[in-house]
Amino acid sequence: MVIGWYVHHHGFGHVARFLAVRPHLRSRVVAFSSLARPASLEREVDWVVLPPDADIVETPGGGALDPRQADPTARGALHWAPHDHPGHRQRLATIAQIATERALSAFVVDVSAEVVAFARLLGLRTVAVTQPGARTDAPHALAYALADRIIAPWPQGAVPTPALDGHGDRVAFTGGISRFDGRAGDAATAKRTVLLLGRVFAPAVRGAVTQTLSDRGWTVTAVGHDDASRVEDPWPLLCGSTVVVSAAGQNSIADLAASGARAVVVAQERPFDEQRATADALERGGLARRVAEDASASQVVDAVELTASSEPNWTRWQVAGAAARMAAAIEGVRA
Repeated sequence: MVIGWYVHHHGFGHVARFLAVRPHLRSRVVAFSSLARPASLEREVDWVVLPPDADIVETPGGGALDPRQADPTARGALHWAPHDHPGHRQRLATIAQIATERALSAFVVDVSAEVVAFARLLGLRTVAVTQPGARTDAPHALAYALADRIIAPWPQGAVPTPALDGHGDRVAFTGGISRFDGRAGDAATAKRTVLLLGRVFAPAVRGAVTQTLSDRGWTVTAVGHDDASRVEDPWPLLCGSTVVVSAAGQNSIADLAASGARAVVVAQERPFDEQRATADALERGGLARRVAEDASASQVVDAVELTASSEPNWTRWQVAGAAARMAAAIEGVRA
């Protein structure tokens, strides 16, 4: 059995999920993405780089084609399929060609409604990865109806999932998938330390938060807000901080859960209100405190100080074994 896997190129979460699950698969994998091949990916895994499909390109007549003006949604039936764009056409042609040459028998899509539909039309057993939020629009409904299996990488019941109603046992709730699952804590938690993780605030707000917390006796570390502040391995910082302030994306939340962090989560603007739905669910469940993306520095500082005394039960996010459960659900699509 050879599995194809489409990795969406926005952010780090989709490729992080792939890298976490891939070692648990017994089958060979061919990955497709516009992203460059991850440096840590095992040599035996094929990585096919797809051309971009959202760039303005030159037309044969010397003009310019802007895919945003080329009916990319097919009057609302799809999310992205622009007329006449060579990159979009080549992406699908490449998937079809390799599916034939390598005799793919299953295809994981993380995430794209169009690639789910295309893979199913090719006759592949198709696994759609979903995300939280109000995904009840026509393209998502089509993808979920066509998929042979749907992966929801959070605990069942933790986040409202109206779009998945009626899909029954085709939905596999795996729990949060983290690259740090099973890794032991690297450091004891230092007193009155705060980690600002990622691009969660505008520079002025981040500076004001840092200054105010420092004035109150906190030690603040900020990483990942620009290229210079990136760290390859944030695990020691996650484990060693009193409070972590992070975005509410699926990958970030799973990493918080794996480390058992006391967390303030920032609901960033994302399609279909993905992060708002997740942040609201975490606050309702007592796992993290939520602040809005446009929160003031004083609101963030207050949330940090209130969170410092919390004891979240992150085992409820079911990170332990989640990557293996997703791998089993993928390979079980042949059963």
